[in-house]
Amino acid sequence: MATFMDVHTGMTGITGEQLAAAHRADLAIEAEEGVHFKQAWADPESGTVYCLSEAPTADAVRRVHERTGHPADKIHPVPVTV
Repeated sequence: MATFMDVHTGMTGITGEQLAAAHRADLAIEAEEGVHFKQAWADPESGTVYCLSEAPTADAVRRVHERTGHPADKIHPVPVTV
């Protein structure tokens, strides 16, 4: 499995509760695409949300986020970690 960091923009003012709800929505269907969302972070001031996942492809990550109503603006592969 590959690791991906995706970025969502335009979520200004997102609360911790809203972030948790969006993350739970992803978790509810992630297995259908072979994805595992590990963690999510948000900056309410800039409206930027980041999600870390393991998935077979970036397209699998994209499909989950689209299906749950919060499409990612960018999905970056993370080929090297420590």
